[in-house]
Amino acid sequence: MHPEQPASGTGIPAAPPTRESMAELGAPRAWPRLDPPPHPGDRDRAVGRSALVGGVVGAVIALLILGVAALWPTGGGDGDVAARDQPPMTTATGGVDVGAVLSAVEPSVVSIEIRSSLADGQAGAGTGIILTQDGLVLTNAHVIAGLNEIQVGLFGGERAPARLVGSFPESDIALIQIEGESDLVPAQLGSSAALQVGEEVIAIGNALNLGGRPTVTRGIVSALDRSLSAEGVTLSNLIQTDAAINPGNSGGPLVNAAGQVVGVNTAIIGDAQNIGFSIEIDTVKPLIEEIRNGGGDVRGDQAFLGVNTTDVASESPANRAQFDVTVDEGAFVQSVVPDSAAADAGLEPGDVIVSVNGRSTQDSASVGAIVRELEPGDQVTISVLRGGDPVEVTATLGERG
Repeated sequence: MHPEQPASGTGIPAAPPTRESMAELGAPRAWPRLDPPPHPGDRDRAVGRSALVGGVVGAVIALLILGVAALWPTGGGDGDVAARDQPPMTTATGGVDVGAVLSAVEPSVVSIEIRSSLADGQAGAGTGIILTQDGLVLTNAHVIAGLNEIQVGLFGGERAPARLVGSFPESDIALIQIEGESDLVPAQLGSSAALQVGEEVIAIGNALNLGGRPTVTRGIVSALDRSLSAEGVTLSNLIQTDAAINPGNSGGPLVNAAGQVVGVNTAIIGDAQNIGFSIEIDTVKPLIEEIRNGGGDVRGDQAFLGVNTTDVASESPANRAQFDVTVDEGAFVQSVVPDSAAADAGLEPGDVIVSVNGRSTQDSASVGAIVRELEPGDQVTISVLRGGDPVEVTATLGERG
């Protein structure tokens, strides 16, 4: 499926969405399988298959994308500050005091719950990192991809709505804004450049969406500067760790012994043991600033149609026969977001979108490209084939965020 809107909770889809299904969003699909390395032992490739995991959706655990970052000091205001040197929190015997680290970081960690438009009744969960007192939160793009609405759970047990600010799906980074908050505790972003292989790190997040306080796991930095490639998606500058990372941890922090965010938990190798990956925080910091300053490949204020589509060419012969699809090009509508512009216009699953405002739509991505050029409130004329017959509808675009 291809969500036209922007990325987990309790129901996992039986199968991952395809790359084409995410094309309009420009996001990496939430459950890609990573390709095996061309040369065994290549330091810049992960060995085996991997999966991105936005959280728990149904009964299937897929590939997990997770991470941590910290730039704002704990208890600080909205301004940016450089990471400060902090002493490690240790026990009397010199080991990392995991309880102390958790106590320092968990007020800055939120659970993220979404209602997905990918299929009726599906939901998911992930994790986010508070960056500012007024509720700017860092997470993974795949966590909020395909969202219908976002709810966050705060440290004190309160729940609050949130909206998308912007994201860089190809980097799997997104910012959301919690509504109606002004006195939250920002995380402290550290520096991933200072990390050493063998250094102890801690992953914190909403593992398996079990509720209550964030879960915590401890491990070491197993390797640095890793790269992973899925179909059409490449993530670089990754920290490899053996700290256990699970569905629902996506978007959560990987922290050092001083409680500073050094990575954003993002991926696991599905067929291996204790191999997880986090996006280095030093890579994330510039993306945070770009989104805050109005950038991002996907913006919450963009026009929104509300269809999930795939390329007609990628549909199975059985599915094409079911809906009397005889063309080889176009965007096949898998589902329609309830109460969206597409729903109000009368678009239906099984429709094949062949043009928007007179412009040919040869595939799923072309629908998104046209919609992104328009503004919320614009009217569009959409030509579709329904059961082989031409149908024309008019839709008034909504807003993505």
